[in-house]
Amino acid sequence: MHKVLPFPDLLRLIDERSAAFRAAVAAAPSLDVQMPTHPERTLFDHVQHVGTARRKAAAIVTAGPADAPPGESAWGGGTGAPREREALLAWWVESIEHLASVLREAGPDRGCWTWWGDSPSPQTSGAWARRQLHEIAVHTYDVQLAGGAPQPIPQKIALDGFDDCQFTLCATTVAWPHDPAIVDYHATEGHSWRLRLSDDGAQVAHLTPAAGEDAGTTDASARGTASDLVLFFYDRIPLDSLKFEGDRRVFDQLAAWDPSV
Repeated sequence: MHKVLPFPDLLRLIDERSAAFRAAVAAAPSLDVQMPTHPERTLFDHVQHVGTARRKAAAIVTAGPADAPPGESAWGGGTGAPREREALLAWWVESIEHLASVLREAGPDRGCWTWWGDSPSPQTSGAWARRQLHEIAVHTYDVQLAGGAPQPIPQKIALDGFDDCQFTLCATTVAWPHDPAIVDYHATEGHSWRLRLSDDGAQVAHLTPAAGEDAGTTDASARGTASDLVLFFYDRIPLDSLKFEGDRRVFDQLAAWDPSV
């Protein structure tokens, strides 16, 4: 059974991945390089986007329980990120240090507005810390790829990251608009997840041999490293990068499904 990373580990790993993000930006040939994963952005645009999102997350945690996120004046004011590389890197570090400070002060249990209220994940500062780690991890891969030297997401982060993908980003009570389906995901590191899609929504469970689940009942499955599962979920690598079995249409339907509309 997967256990969510403890709050102190989340803070430590946010710092670790943020340092890797900074190193990748510092090593890039130019801030004008186009992002392979976001062709509409340059590297500068991407750093500004990711850093601003961290400032917004900090403002949400600071605000505490609310019916809506704080307005842009609480996190997006000013002239934006500086365009000179060293100043931009300092702005990135400042953004992360502010986020980390806010999270440390809040602790893991402060109630907060979230956009994932329909999922099993809690509406807390701890859940925000978890989301920040995994977003930064994926964006670090993006920047490394732009510089020509992408690295897998570290195993500990990736395992928790895919768990977060399933329980926070995928699980919902919104009715699945297609034929019912069961999808299994298997990380080569020894963790598995089962996603049931039906009129009851998207229900996620950890899959273990002891549970007596029959792998033959699935409509589709995908197997790969935890890093590759995460990168596939975020549309960074194609399904063909994984070991895939079953009905490919289910993955196409999942990719196109937006339960919020």
